[in-house]
Amino acid sequence: MPTQPTQGQDTSPALILFNGCFHTVDKSQPQASAVAIRDGRFLAVGDTDDVMRHRSEGSQVIDLNGRTVIPGLNDSHLHLIRGGLNYNLELRWEGVPSLADALRMLKDQAARTPHPQWVRVVGGWNEFQFAERRMPTLDEINAAAPDTPVFILHLYDRALLNRAALRAVGYTRDTPNPPGGEIQVDAAGNPTGMLIARPNAMILYATLAKGPTLPRELQVNSTRQFMRELNRLGLTSAIDAGGGFQNYPEDYAVIEELESANQLTIRIAYNLFTQNKGKELEDFQRWTGMVTPGQGSDFYRHNGAGEMLVFSAADFEDFLEPRPDLAAGMEDELEKVVRHLVANRWPFRLHATYDESISRMLDVFEKVDRDIPFDGLYWMFDHCETITPRNIDRVKALGGGIAIQHRMAFQGEYFVDRYGAEAARATPPVKRMLETGVPVGAGTDATRVASYNPWTALYWLVSGRTVGGLPLYGSAGHLPRSVALELWTTGSAWFSNEQGKKGKIQEGMLADLAVLSADFFSVDEEEIKSIESVLTVVGGKIVYGAAEFTALGPPPLPVLPEWSPVQKVPGHYRKPAPQPAVASLAHQCRGACGVHAHEHDRARRSNMPVSDFGGFWGALGCSCFAF
Repeated sequence: MPTQPTQGQDTSPALILFNGCFHTVDKSQPQASAVAIRDGRFLAVGDTDDVMRHRSEGSQVIDLNGRTVIPGLNDSHLHLIRGGLNYNLELRWEGVPSLADALRMLKDQAARTPHPQWVRVVGGWNEFQFAERRMPTLDEINAAAPDTPVFILHLYDRALLNRAALRAVGYTRDTPNPPGGEIQVDAAGNPTGMLIARPNAMILYATLAKGPTLPRELQVNSTRQFMRELNRLGLTSAIDAGGGFQNYPEDYAVIEELESANQLTIRIAYNLFTQNKGKELEDFQRWTGMVTPGQGSDFYRHNGAGEMLVFSAADFEDFLEPRPDLAAGMEDELEKVVRHLVANRWPFRLHATYDESISRMLDVFEKVDRDIPFDGLYWMFDHCETITPRNIDRVKALGGGIAIQHRMAFQGEYFVDRYGAEAARATPPVKRMLETGVPVGAGTDATRVASYNPWTALYWLVSGRTVGGLPLYGSAGHLPRSVALELWTTGSAWFSNEQGKKGKIQEGMLADLAVLSADFFSVDEEEIKSIESVLTVVGGKIVYGAAEFTALGPPPLPVLPEWSPVQKVPGHYRKPAPQPAVASLAHQCRGACGVHAHEHDRARRSNMPVSDFGGFWGALGCSCFAF
């Protein structure tokens, strides 16, 4: 029998979940079997008998059938707002087991896509996941889509455009190379369709921005589809890191419309990313007069500046190219912006891949701190793949945090090829960060390079392997599953100054959780990549249901437009990828001539035989073309 409420006690019906294995991430109560939720927060966490005392007439009571439950996942670095506007336009190759499958998907979508729209494959894959262990060729792309424009983005290093896309963007033999980029041409001087980032990705993103967009009402549908996809994977919160071609406030209108209509199913803390090279300070001066950190609600709130503060401080992580040196005047430009932000008590984050860049950035921060003390102001670096122990200590001393992502899961092979396996063992040095006591939060940096799938990232943290199966770290570099989960929950909450609100299944915390399709703590490592949520709750509201909980969740929205790739490929590829059945042509050649597979790839990018590529591999005398 339910207990009688005392006078003045809230008597609204509770949502009660019982017969679950709750991993609370609360060290004072690590596990529980049931929870009660009321008014969007956890009312009780404990055993079933204790929790059932909060049952009243009208309570919704759900038997979880012994499933594993975790706090809702929180991506500390996701380009959700921009990604949502484009989600319904994009074909996804994440987890697709073979290039043959990927090309079939491309051909099918090209046939379904009306003029003048493009087929876009943007992020979340690389060639090492394919059985063939290679990229598609331009001839294969043109054969799959002879008439529909196709844009395929590969990491931060290149994009492949078919002939129809070249016509659509207007690239001809007379188009000059933009700064930091190359439009590859053939012997006759005509563009081949390969765009190369040398060293930055602006050419790739500027070309992508030339494609048709969705009208406003379809952008609303696209954003809701993306949030539902994230809910399906157990995500309940994200920190939006802004992004190129994402202007404030214009490009935030859709997400603000959804927030006003109470239709957000992901909690979003958003950072503002400068868009105007040479006028970055003007952007932030304008924005500090428009919005204050923390302004908003528990579902949509402002989170400060970054990840771009000034263009001269951007170091690009294309491991196929040498490490770029930041401009000589970077410090002066960065100092002006940081002084303004600290004086206005604006939290900030800054993209930084290489330790050499981080050292110079920290010099600026320490200089500003001597004049205008940071004094507990939240600030953070993003990425930090090669940060050294000395600079981790400097981040700690200034009260900063480090947001890490699984970019090495997609770029690890290239990093090893350039810097060596030993250097890769501490890239990024997550364990050292944690030992030092620096706040660390995990995320994806999706959607344009790595996958938005948190389980791909958790697999990388736990197994130390790339999506292509390359072991990077050795057993000493693997994180325990409990620690990896902490980085995706309580760890990420620090980066929006919400560690007292979210990240744990604890009385009084926001009631965000995910009931999993498999037990993250006991399944084989390879199975981690296939985990999904079967019941996702945000603020005590069921936002997604599957398996035995399908009827409890809201029905899926129709996907618009009807030709959208999401109609047929709703998110990442969901079948387990088999082990590669055949060796790649590059690896076959490697046995004969000693040439590393990645050197074949570089040769292919340059449209030349490996023997002409120069250096050590060319000296071996390989005369074949890669693939």
